Parts: sequence; C-alpha cells; structure tokens
Amino acid sequence: MTDKPFYLTKEGRAKLEAEIEELETTGRMEVAERIRQAKELGDISESGEYEDAKNKQAFLEGRIREIRNILNNAQMIEEDGDNREVRLGSSVTIRYEDGEEEEWMIVGAAEASPRDGKISNESPIGSSLMGKRARQKATASTPSGIMKMTVVKIR
Repeated sequence: MTDKPFYLTKEGRAKLEAEIEELETTGRMEVAERIRQAKELGDISESGEYEDAKNKQAFLEGRIREIRNILNNAQMIEEDGDNREVRLGSSVTIRYEDGEEEEWMIVGAAEASPRDGKISNESPIGSSLMGKRARQKATASTPSGIMKMTVVKIR
C-alpha cells in the first residue's frame, strides 16, 4: 500500500471510522459464523459455501487494511471559509456550455462519490477546477470528451 496522503473531510473520516468499526465487529463475527457453519456441513474441500465464506473473509480483511491505511495517512481538509478559489473542501457550482448547472464538492480520492455530489481533486473535472475563481472558465478532458465549464459560485 502507498503512503501518499489521503485528503479527508471530518465527515469522510467519521464515515471511514464507522465502517471499520462495523467491519471489525459485526462483519468479522458474521464471516466467522458462516465459516463455522460451512465446516459443520462436512467435507470443506468441495464446499462452495466454505469457499464463498473464505472469499468474503479475504475481502473483509482487505477492506479493513485499506481503511487503516487511509486513516493512518489521512490529511484533514481544513474548513477555513475562504471561498475565493476552488480548493479541497469547496462546494462549487459550475455551468457547462449547454447551460446545465451542477454543484460538486471537491474532496480527496478516498472520499469521492459522484452519486453524492463529491468528486475527487484528482478527477478530470475536479483537477481542472482547482485554483479557479468565480466566473473563470475551466476545461476538462473526460472519457466522454472535452468538457468546458464556468465556475458560477464557490462555497
């Protein structure tokens, strides 16, 4: 795993801490119970249930390691109220060339969730917006093509 910093908001850190708590308690207990039940069924060498439970355990432990790495290398995004330019933690309203407007919160990659309106500062749109001020234009090269936008508002 990498030791690069992971940028997190307070909310993002709290979510990860809650997730790791859930995985280390309830998640581990559920997987252990599934493995125990599969072993009781007999020959585990041909048991699909046992194999599935062991795969679930491996996934769970991998996710726990991943979250621990993120939390150990987390760099908190400071909320200082400076809305003059787009930075980590900013909520930005942008207008595309076709007039459509969207609002995005710029967060670190570990916290990005486009469905929830959060994009990474490393994403094409996020990186093109970094450092921009209201009314400035930005261009992003995305998988669906070049996107041109204007920063409407920064919060």
